[in-house]
Amino acid sequence: MSANLPLELLPALEPAELTRTLVVTNDFPPRVGGAQRYVHDLVRHLPLDRTAVLAPQWPGWEQFDEGQPYPVFRFGSKYMTPVPDLLRRVRSLISETESETVLFGHGLPLAMLGPRLVADPGMPYAVLTHGAEVWAAGIPGPARALWYACSRARTVFAVSRYTAARVRPAVPEDVPLVILPPGVDTDRFRPDISGHEIRDRFALDGAPVAVCISRMVTRKGQDILIRGWRKVLRRVPEARLLLVGDGPSRPRLEALAAEKGITASVTFTGEVPEDDLPNYYAAGDVFTMPCRSRKGGLEVEGFGIVFLEAAAVGLPVVAGNSGGAAEAVEDGETGLVVDGTNVEAVAGSVADLLADPARAVTMGKAGRLRVEHDFAWPRVVERLAAGLAGGHA
Repeated sequence: MSANLPLELLPALEPAELTRTLVVTNDFPPRVGGAQRYVHDLVRHLPLDRTAVLAPQWPGWEQFDEGQPYPVFRFGSKYMTPVPDLLRRVRSLISETESETVLFGHGLPLAMLGPRLVADPGMPYAVLTHGAEVWAAGIPGPARALWYACSRARTVFAVSRYTAARVRPAVPEDVPLVILPPGVDTDRFRPDISGHEIRDRFALDGAPVAVCISRMVTRKGQDILIRGWRKVLRRVPEARLLLVGDGPSRPRLEALAAEKGITASVTFTGEVPEDDLPNYYAAGDVFTMPCRSRKGGLEVEGFGIVFLEAAAVGLPVVAGNSGGAAEAVEDGETGLVVDGTNVEAVAGSVADLLADPARAVTMGKAGRLRVEHDFAWPRVVERLAAGLAGGHA
């Protein structure tokens, strides 16, 4: 379905032509998550003198904001909803920051302010969508809310062709829908990054390492990796599994590793500092996140920036075939796409790459070149600038 979706391709503009933008988002650090990283990384690569952010007061916000080179304004709650007080604050910040466009970090609920901003003060807006909008578009009530939120948008952005295809029915036909995949900082994530300190810290020695960096929730598939790890060990006896991240599933995953008798070869690092992520990727020989769709396809992986970051570091990837994840990998070239519910398929693919270092290196090099060509931040920002300047009335 997604391959045949007629998407409007806007002409590329130079990043300097980006309109002065106020980003209004619930998804922003220090809150942790994929959408938060996407929005934060996007903002960091916009012109600093033409960008401001309005976000909630998530715990730790004061320390985080001190280190940002652009203005971050905080609304007095941990989560913002489209209430009159927030509308007044947005209108005030539009004037204070001399913004020319508002960019909402998610379709719901905050973009429901958008039509009122068009009416007064005549402010154009655009909307970022992620995997959550796939869920919203599939349920009648939320789908109607999303349609309203996008009804007067200049552009709606989707992180992948898959999510665009699923969201399109809940976006008015006259509103352009444009693919805006995650970008990667190719200077920060690069093949010459050292993982030796991480390997030393967790006593990985010279073992072949499969690394998974993700929040620990069922959809991400760490449980499938643990269930299949004995199969990997039969082919690669010295292999180690490095699970990076935290989340509600962690106690269950640790218990599962103990139940399977593999705790000696599985390492849980917990949540790690954002600045250290490149080194954790570099500690691996293969990256894997066998994500899977849940709840009848309403809960999916929108894209999976971790696959691109791993590729940028030069790792081959094993990705689950949930949602847009397959678009982050060229199957057979930069990694392998598998059924994330199939323990045998996941374990076999990880073992194949750990057991064949030459093939893994070749895939890793191909992945790095693909990231440089298609997903470096300057290219992504050009596409954003084009969408924000689009001609939708």
